Amino acid sequence: MIDPARWLVLTVALPSPELASEVSEGLLALGGAAVEERPEGLVTYVLPPEDPEAFVRDARERLSEWLDGTPVEVAWRWQENEDWAADWKRGLGPRQLTDRLVVKPTWTEWDAAPGQVVIDVDPQMAFGTGEHATTRGCLRLLDSVVRDGDRVLDVGAGSAILSIAAVRLGAGEAVAVEYDPDANLNARENLEQNGVEDRIVIVEAMADDALLAEMGRFDLVLANILSGVIRPLLPTFRRALGPGTDGRLIVSGILQTESADVVRDAEAAGFRVERTDEEDEWWSALLLPVGSA
Repeated sequence: MIDPARWLVLTVALPSPELASEVSEGLLALGGAAVEERPEGLVTYVLPPEDPEAFVRDARERLSEWLDGTPVEVAWRWQENEDWAADWKRGLGPRQLTDRLVVKPTWTEWDAAPGQVVIDVDPQMAFGTGEHATTRGCLRLLDSVVRDGDRVLDVGAGSAILSIAAVRLGAGEAVAVEYDPDANLNARENLEQNGVEDRIVIVEAMADDALLAEMGRFDLVLANILSGVIRPLLPTFRRALGPGTDGRLIVSGILQTESADVVRDAEAAGFRVERTDEEDEWWSALLLPVGSA
């Protein structure tokens, strides 16, 4: 895992929610270490350039070109690596998300009750530790729907926490698709830490229709990513679940203000909303194929 003294933090105010996917891809192309959606915009961490102001000017121009000339507002700041690590560790402890599911950092202890599943995840530059409401919402929904033997697809896997939780809760196998190589280094460490490296395959790529078509059918799809990325992929997710009505899709990483657009596109793709999980300004949902019981 690359460990610089400090990171350049870029925050891009979205010109419109529909451009989230394109902006996210642009930030990754600029060298961003994963992308997180926050109320103020899309945020990523970049290795420190020699001239940050020139880098940001170039980033602004390249993102604008990526969006066919749409102006893009890019703010930047420094984040000391020691401060970042300390921020994560300060006050972090085990989180019991459901009766049987607990997520904790490796340096903490948890006296597990019979039947409880405890997942150890070290917070690094990959998003996904249980400290974000989107991850917690996705995990709560996951615990209620994962079935023994499920084949699971985890899109934008980050730290692979969702894949780990799925197989620890009974799924037969998981495919974790993640574009960011640094996130995948962290994910592999987490797989080994939790003893599930033989049941989870990491695919370093951007998820799209062609890639998912090659992977065959899945019983459960997890997508804790940007709403602007999720929405155009909804028809792809429906195809990945096969022609029947037994599949399940969990979407997260969605602001409550964006949920109506996600629901509209999900219904157009052949899904219905079965259950939602809301925390702070974030919205997660379990979507089932139309016609399912």
